[in-house]
Amino acid sequence: MLTDVLDKLQEIVEKDSRYRDAAYFFVLDALERLMRNSPQFRHVSGKELLKSIQQEAVDQFGPMALTVFKYWGIENSLDFGRIVFNMVEQGLLLKQEADVLSDFEDAQFLAGLKKKASRYELTEIKESS
Repeated sequence: MLTDVLDKLQEIVEKDSRYRDAAYFFVLDALERLMRNSPQFRHVSGKELLKSIQQEAVDQFGPMALTVFKYWGIENSLDFGRIVFNMVEQGLLLKQEADVLSDFEDAQFLAGLKKKASRYELTEIKESS
């Protein structure tokens, strides 16, 4: 099963080289985070996923989030929509008939991420005795 997912992701990256494979794994992490915090399995909207992506980016990368996104080929929120729709085409994710790429359009996405990341604080790791 995992090898099937990895094979499909490899096919996606070969077809659409705009985004690095890490971006696809990151979107899956953000989706998993969202579903873990949901009381039941349900459809997730593009806007909900974008919020989860922002939070995941702050948690994983802090103030380096925008730099990481740029390295992955992400220039705006629609890029995450393209990643999602690439995974839908390969059968890795499902969509509803009403779902469209423009659901991921958010002109303030990167600015909002920058604002959230600016409040990032490193926590002190205490050594055990």
